[in-house]
Amino acid sequence: MSKHEDADLILKLYDLRREATMREARNWLFTFNPTSVQDIIDVLLGEHSGQPVLEEARALFGNPDFLRNLQTLVERIPNHAETISAMRERMKKFAEMRAERVAKSQSATSAS
Repeated sequence: MSKHEDADLILKLYDLRREATMREARNWLFTFNPTSVQDIIDVLLGEHSGQPVLEEARALFGNPDFLRNLQTLVERIPNHAETISAMRERMKKFAEMRAERVAKSQSATSAS
């Protein structure tokens, strides 16, 4: 990259920082303090996990380009479809394991 292109990129990144969505995301990231793997799983399966609902979100906001750059970045990952699918399956298994653990804990508590 030339110095001009470098400077242009820095200015674009600076502009992105001022967008409300980016400020909200940055604030969330700074307050996210996971204390367990389950905290991370809850986020990946929760409202902050955008890939499964991307088209729905674009329709809801009336913005066909909503998160387009993030989608482009993710799609550059080699075998991204398989990687994301495998990750979702792992997250489902983790959620099932947690549900089983909670059920066992509740069962033990009510038996006492």
